[in-house]
Amino acid sequence: MMNEFVESLPLEHLPLSSEFWVYQVFAIIFASLVVAYLGKLVLDRLEARAEQTRSVWDDALVISARRPLWVLIWSMGLLWAAQITAAQMDEDLASVLDRLQDVLLIVLLCWFLMRMAQRVEDRLVDPRYREKPMDQTTVSAMGKLLRISVFITAGLVILQTLGYSVSGVLAFGGIGGIAVGFAAKDLLANFFGGLMVYLDRPFSVGEWVRSPDKDIEGTVEHIGWRLTRIRTFDKRPIYVPNAIFTSVVLQNPSRMSHRRIYEHIGMRYDDIAQMEPVVKAVREMLKAHPDIAQDQTQMVYFDRCAASSVDFFVYCFTSPVWAEFHRVKEDVLLKILAIVDEHGAQVAFPTSTLHVPDGLALRNPAPRDRPEYASERSGAEITRHEGSHA
Repeated sequence: MMNEFVESLPLEHLPLSSEFWVYQVFAIIFASLVVAYLGKLVLDRLEARAEQTRSVWDDALVISARRPLWVLIWSMGLLWAAQITAAQMDEDLASVLDRLQDVLLIVLLCWFLMRMAQRVEDRLVDPRYREKPMDQTTVSAMGKLLRISVFITAGLVILQTLGYSVSGVLAFGGIGGIAVGFAAKDLLANFFGGLMVYLDRPFSVGEWVRSPDKDIEGTVEHIGWRLTRIRTFDKRPIYVPNAIFTSVVLQNPSRMSHRRIYEHIGMRYDDIAQMEPVVKAVREMLKAHPDIAQDQTQMVYFDRCAASSVDFFVYCFTSPVWAEFHRVKEDVLLKILAIVDEHGAQVAFPTSTLHVPDGLALRNPAPRDRPEYASERSGAEITRHEGSHA
């Protein structure tokens, strides 16, 4: 019917009437321009509506489709125009363009799906779209697996479209995989190490980790398939192969429920009588302290008789946040020292006492008319203070 309509038109009066395909090419390019413009208007309106909702899928779908759709419209239009032109020149070129069109459709679909996976991944961890955002490590692992699956599937479909046997390619890949496995065992070890990190989740992005077996401590910035990037507290990046995490002990202080305050306080031997009231007052202070965890163990006991002091220890728990822990610890220690002072006691300093036996004298006594020398003293007790008092 379309051909009858075209034949009924007075095309013989048009310039280049013998080469009607030129007008067809122009019409296709013009139609591509119009369709691309209309598609942009439709997507703009859909995106404006999608942004008004908190759904993860609608705006991700619209944003992901914008660029692939624009490329699809223009590429299909140009390919159709090229096919019409090639039909006038070379039939072999037209068949090549047909296959190129199929491959391009597969590539654009793969591009759209990968963009869609990335947008959904970003929104699953965004509190603006979910009241309880998902774990960054889990979402990242799922997104990477999905994108790898889409990429491999698209590659196999393209090979099938180009006339290659997919079964032969898979068989060759199985044989070649054995050789690649022996040649790249370290790479595979890191890959499976990263997979174990994603599955077991001993740490996530943003958490503080450290290993007593290796010189590794810092904040996790990125978890890749081969390497994990950790930023030390002096801002140096450490790139750790994932295979390391399968063979070392790893601590995750970010997941501590509480932090422990454990300190020894030494008092003078002269103040031993004040030990019991001081310890009792410290216990009462800890029970009344708003930042000390009351559901955790609290102990304050006279602990030991040291070389120059009598010591009691303080054992309690507070917030797991590093900065908050130090603030609370400072407050507790200052209050303990104030309690010691209130009871008329003093914190001990390191001291030592030297006893000199009777009858000990200097070998060369100083003249009595030399006041800069000390006079002889025998049978006396000399107490030497080493930077402190007893």
